[in-house]
Amino acid sequence: MKNIGKMMKNLQAMQDKMQQEIDTVEVEGTSGGGVVTAHMNGKKQLLRIKLAPEAITPDDVELMEDLLVAAVNEAGRRVDEEVARLTQGLTAGLILPGL
Repeated sequence: MKNIGKMMKNLQAMQDKMQQEIDTVEVEGTSGGGVVTAHMNGKKQLLRIKLAPEAITPDDVELMEDLLVAAVNEAGRRVDEEVARLTQGLTAGLILPGL
């Protein structure tokens, strides 16, 4: 029984460390060859969007909208990839009984 308590404590510490790592993640996604850049944190909160002058197309609002959506979606995928990488690294070698 002591081993289970110790294991649970270690798992909690690992989870806390993982959450701290995720909280510090910041990624960017781009579209249109880099004319739109979206920055997102590990919680998938959009932090900022940068538009190059050539991305601002008042005569083609639909293109601007598509570029924004594409950059935000790419940033979201990159967050997923980074979180998966961090999770895999922190749990490497962890052996859970019964799994």
